[in-house]
Amino acid sequence: MTTDQVILWQWKFISLNYTIIYTWGVMIFLTIFSALITRNLSEDINMSRWQNLLEIIVFGIENQIMEISLQNPRKYISFIGTLFIFISISNLLIIIPGYYPPTASLSTTAALALCVFVAVPVYGISEIGFIGYLKNYTRPSVFNLPFNIIGDISRTLALAVRLFGNIMSGNKVVAIMLSIAPLIFPVFIQLLGILTGLVQAYIFAVLAMVYIASATRIQRKT
Repeated sequence: MTTDQVILWQWKFISLNYTIIYTWGVMIFLTIFSALITRNLSEDINMSRWQNLLEIIVFGIENQIMEISLQNPRKYISFIGTLFIFISISNLLIIIPGYYPPTASLSTTAALALCVFVAVPVYGISEIGFIGYLKNYTRPSVFNLPFNIIGDISRTLALAVRLFGNIMSGNKVVAIMLSIAPLIFPVFIQLLGILTGLVQAYIFAVLAMVYIASATRIQRKT
């Protein structure tokens, strides 16, 4: 049974399950945590450890965006950074007993993939206009139109299924190892799951940036 199937409350077609609870829990945690570590930001050399950590994360994300897009990272960091941090924290919190990562639910990963699907044309249109973005689907010839559309849909599905499959399979492995050797192997598997969760967050964010950058970069050449 998945977290999507555990219904806590339902009224007609509206239902509340564990996936929604965990997702909102992560969002509330991130909101409170970010408010606490950013309330006393300083421009002095002597800054808090939390601010140092925050700046390392922000600058790291900006550098990755710059290397991929060759554009000003400030335009994309709010979206790409949010994706990376949300997925990372969702996966890191598996150290809490009884917690089940929302990224192990296909509904959550599909929603994240749809955000990327919408963000690509939004950023593209904002850069070169609506007509210019539509012309990108006819390159290198008009016969490529259906294939480019299918490509957009397929990569969205791939984003959702890849993240869901990797996180869900990791949780299943931990559960199996707990039943076989509850005192030894689960610790190592849990550490491996944390590392895998961070890697998957990085891959998801990088692919999202690649899709956005490829659209705007191709259009700028014409």
